[in-house]
Amino acid sequence: MEITAFAKDFLRISELSKEQFEFLLSLAKKLKQELKETGKNKQVLAGKTLAMVFEKPSLRTRVSFEVGMTQLGGHAIFLSPQDIQLGVRESIADAAGTLCRMADGIMARVFQHTTLTELAQNATNVPVINGLSDLEHPCQILADVLTMQEKKGDTQGLSVAFLGDGGNNVTHSLALASGILGMDFRLANPAGYDILPSVLEVARQLAQKSGGKISVFNNPQKAAQGADVVYTDTWVSMGDEAEKEKRLAAFPPYQVTDELMKHAKPDAIFMHDMPAYRGKEVASSVIDGPQSVIFDQAENRLHAQKAVLATFLQRA
Repeated sequence: MEITAFAKDFLRISELSKEQFEFLLSLAKKLKQELKETGKNKQVLAGKTLAMVFEKPSLRTRVSFEVGMTQLGGHAIFLSPQDIQLGVRESIADAAGTLCRMADGIMARVFQHTTLTELAQNATNVPVINGLSDLEHPCQILADVLTMQEKKGDTQGLSVAFLGDGGNNVTHSLALASGILGMDFRLANPAGYDILPSVLEVARQLAQKSGGKISVFNNPQKAAQGADVVYTDTWVSMGDEAEKEKRLAAFPPYQVTDELMKHAKPDAIFMHDMPAYRGKEVASSVIDGPQSVIFDQAENRLHAQKAVLATFLQRA
């Protein structure tokens, strides 16, 4: 498949076709193997610069993109909230118009997805990559699926149980990815913390084409029954702090415990995109136990990000 088949920007998982998704996963595996065998990657982004715009702090997103650019021969510039103050110190349009004249790509980790779309509309000649928004977290899910393939093989029909907040960005992108790739996605969340209806509709439409399945439960044990993968995320994401106490009261039945893991397959893996809060969404014995693959998952952020960078920035 030609790289030109991709859109200019990478904002949502649902914008990828199955073939494009598989291309990125294959490239991530190739870059990972190349690095481990030779100690370096081909310098395909030599002379390229990535502007990294952060409204939210991050460990894995910043390190994976910055190291990824370095390993591919390019350079990354970290721009903190104090450096830009999007929409406050200057407009999103003006920031995008400036950055696209100097950098070869923009990665943005933002609160609102509309910020990304406005950046993409105004950065007319360079790609904009979603490092996280309130709607989706596509780069995280590329790394997650890469990890699933490494641990479980083919993702067609793979059963993935997500327990917790149905309305967060990871849930959205994971449901959509499951629809694209034909996975059996089961979501269990408390009432009032549901997946966005428009995302659920698209995920189910995609699943009809791929042979996948998208199911929603209120019972976490039912969702986890016979699952290949059990996944959870923090109960209080950045931006949800005002309702922290309310969330901490609603979510405890959805904690991933050793007892809950017994409902999944004996060889099921546990996943978490991190940062994790032991004793909240997951018991320490699970996240630090033999079924946990959280650090393989974290490492794969680097390799998945490099696949995105190599694909989208080579055209800039």
